[in-house]
Amino acid sequence: MITLTTDFGLRGPYVGEMKAAMLRVNPNARIVDVTHAITRHSIVEGSFVMEQVVKYSPEGTVHVGVIDPGVGTERRAVIIEGEQFLVVPDNGLATLPMKHIKPRRAWEIDPERIRRFTGWRISSTFHGRDVFGPAGALLEAGIEPEQFAVEIPLESLIKLDLEPKLRGDGWLLRVIYIDDFGNVILNLEGYEMPKAVELPDLGLTVPYHETYGQVKPGELLALPGSHDYLEIAVNQGSAAEKLGLKVWDEVRVKLIGGD
Repeated sequence: MITLTTDFGLRGPYVGEMKAAMLRVNPNARIVDVTHAITRHSIVEGSFVMEQVVKYSPEGTVHVGVIDPGVGTERRAVIIEGEQFLVVPDNGLATLPMKHIKPRRAWEIDPERIRRFTGWRISSTFHGRDVFGPAGALLEAGIEPEQFAVEIPLESLIKLDLEPKLRGDGWLLRVIYIDDFGNVILNLEGYEMPKAVELPDLGLTVPYHETYGQVKPGELLALPGSHDYLEIAVNQGSAAEKLGLKVWDEVRVKLIGGD
């Protein structure tokens, strides 16, 4: 199985071209579209989305992610091999999904070797179609990475700084995703469940619950959400709009009370 996560949108031919190229390389490929609606160039958003899919995918799945503002530059196109494969630009996109695949090796894709499999030239602006998609299709077909890539050190891969930071009696966090409901997902997981969450810079303290319906419509709450990250939400409303937050914003958070 191959999953696709991109910021291509659906109005143009790009998704169709990429999938057609993959099927030309591997006619038996099983391709699952995760989303093509990642906010343009939002690497952290793409990393979060890929992480969630990786967590529930079977061993051997190939995950192709193309959020690639550096396309055509010297940024590397890489494969990360573990219990599953990640095929991504080396720009930090692999940061969150890599936590779940037990990575063993990494490879830099050689576009000229890919070209030998595809037979067409490599565009300088569409590596999703010409590099990443075909590489994923080859992996799913059982072609070993060394046939079209060169091994590189795992530790050389670029990672986003997504570690939550302790600041006194609270945390300095990042907004890593805002879903279509306006729920704000922060980069804190594995915490002890509090009774309330204080947002000092916004002058707010919101109750902590397990689900949205435990507060009245229009009211704020914090909860673990379905992804186990700390989430700020509004029952039947948008926390992002209410709080004026967007992806990659810093948010100071204090967890109050607990078991």
